[in-house]
Amino acid sequence: MSRVGRRPIRIPNGVEFRIEPGAVSVRGPKGELRQALPEGIAVTVEDGTASVSRRTDDRRLRALHGLSRTLVANMVDGVTQGFSKSLDLVGTGYRAAKSGRKVVLTVGYSHPVEVEPPVGVELEVPAVNSIVVRGIDKQIVGQVAANIRAVRKPSAYGEGKGIRYTGERVRVKEGKTGK
Repeated sequence: MSRVGRRPIRIPNGVEFRIEPGAVSVRGPKGELRQALPEGIAVTVEDGTASVSRRTDDRRLRALHGLSRTLVANMVDGVTQGFSKSLDLVGTGYRAAKSGRKVVLTVGYSHPVEVEPPVGVELEVPAVNSIVVRGIDKQIVGQVAANIRAVRKPSAYGEGKGIRYTGERVRVKEGKTGK
């Protein structure tokens, strides 16, 4: 049995947990999320905790058991606390500026790059060289942060210029040596 899949999910007060045919929806103070479940995976709610189980022990359902439990737990965390990813802009002249909902990046191209977040995701610019992505869906927050990072990935040469996650270590290689 999956160790992750067996762990119960605590449902805090103020969170409405609904089980629908083939899906689960969770509503909380920050919003509402809905997740489809694979066929053969079931969710039950008892005494303020939800548990995820599988119908049989076939290989496919064993693989999806822990994943489904984690997705449901992330939904509960998202509607109560939310998720955030922070990015740093490293490089001379690299900066970000907020313009309405969009963020305008100046990262060494001949033109500024505008990033528009999808619905349910907020972009904050606490300083000129940092961006914070916030939202209730962990997958979407991570994807938006990855899309922003992809605008100018950190360079392995030189001083590691580019957009990186806060705390990410970039291994800087030694460049060519001329004679």
